[in-house]
Amino acid sequence: MQIRVRFAPSPTGELHIGGVRTALFNWLFARHHKGRFILRIEDTDILRSQENFTNSIIDNLKWLGLNWDEGPEVGGEYGPYFQSQRLAIYKKYADYLLKEGKAYFCYCTPEELELRKKQMQKEGKPPVYDGHCRNLSYKEREKFEREGRKPTVRFKVSEGIELKVRDLLRGEVVFKSDVLGDFIILKSNGTPTFNFANVIDDSLMKITHVIRGEDHLSNTPRQLLLYQALGFNPPLYAHIPMILGKDGSKLSKRHGATSISYYREKGFLPWAVVNYLALLGWSTPDSQQFFEKEELIEKFSLERVNKSPAVFDPRKLEWMNAEYIRKMETEKLVNLLIPYLKKKGWVKEEIDSATYRKIFRITELERDRLHLLSDILEIADFFFEEEFAYDTKAVEKRLNKEYVYPLLKRIKVEIDKMEHLSEENLEVLLRNLSRELSLSTAEVFHPLRVALTGRMKGPGLFELAAVLGKEEVIRRINRTLDWLKKHKVKSSV
Repeated sequence: MQIRVRFAPSPTGELHIGGVRTALFNWLFARHHKGRFILRIEDTDILRSQENFTNSIIDNLKWLGLNWDEGPEVGGEYGPYFQSQRLAIYKKYADYLLKEGKAYFCYCTPEELELRKKQMQKEGKPPVYDGHCRNLSYKEREKFEREGRKPTVRFKVSEGIELKVRDLLRGEVVFKSDVLGDFIILKSNGTPTFNFANVIDDSLMKITHVIRGEDHLSNTPRQLLLYQALGFNPPLYAHIPMILGKDGSKLSKRHGATSISYYREKGFLPWAVVNYLALLGWSTPDSQQFFEKEELIEKFSLERVNKSPAVFDPRKLEWMNAEYIRKMETEKLVNLLIPYLKKKGWVKEEIDSATYRKIFRITELERDRLHLLSDILEIADFFFEEEFAYDTKAVEKRLNKEYVYPLLKRIKVEIDKMEHLSEENLEVLLRNLSRELSLSTAEVFHPLRVALTGRMKGPGLFELAAVLGKEEVIRRINRTLDWLKKHKVKSSV
């Protein structure tokens, strides 16, 4: 038997971190068993489904490297892979259930249903459908039709049945049919409900394993009843643990961003995200943290998936991302950083060789401080911004001293004499000035750093000055001297 699994998102919003983890576990399971991974878009929610969300889902799965074997843009023999294009298929099976007496038309209005639900709750009964339209006569149906009521189609559920769900992670889970009620399979607008469409699509697409979040466990008994009524063989189920926030509640926006698009835009690396999400609810016997792609595929198994909820920790994800950035080849990292620099307007669309060399060197100097690709905009802004601000603490601690103004003037004069500014000749100059002026190296280095960057911390002083170049270093020293005079800082008075 060939393993066939699917990921079936609804395009009613951005792809959620929890959805990505579900897609990942399905993808790993398929790849491990050399099976097929199918992408199906469940877009039957006419009011909320949007094409831009569909495009975003597809684009983000591609970005993560979770390629599918059948589905949108790929095709396959069991399509179409958009539920909105399969409405005739669902109607065919609903008509079959109606003909067999396993389903019926329901004309109850939402208001009537709500009133009966409240009454049942008052009486301490399960608030399930009471079968009001189950045995309508032809005349009663005709009356409702004349009133303009558009019926739903409900599935008949027999009472007193025990439904046993055999879950690959949790073992046997038992449900009572009495708490289900006759549920809707086709809405009044002709679109299928989630459970009905899932059963038909999973059957016709020959899905062998359904790996999904444990919040879907309660849907499984209804689906098993439909499989039985339609004469289909159900797949094997594995309901994976939920992802929680650090406070132990279901992951939501109050815990921070939950859409994969956010993490992509902020500059997380796709494999860092995949690696981290794989460890949410799954582990190896030796608690390995970092995986290559083929290694993760080889080691993944459902047997190692934890039954307990997993906690999403953005800080750990950021730490893992930083580790991957540090291990990355510089040239590859440069190419990932360039789009951020372009968007900021710091470099032109067409990058010449001199600019590329500059970015390459900046990347070498700053990579250990990068946690996200977007961090480059904060930690390296002074390389590109000519009119950067001076940090208040840096001015007070490093520039507001009697000796600083004449020191910077002297450094400027000496640099101006140089034919070429390099890391080596700048270091020699500054150390010589330190001895000549009886100043510590820190007293010489720190004011120049603030003059060149506006801040107290950053990459090596000699290295950053060499990247800026002789003319820019002189310009920035002049700018600082003018700034000190204008603001009447002690050293310039």
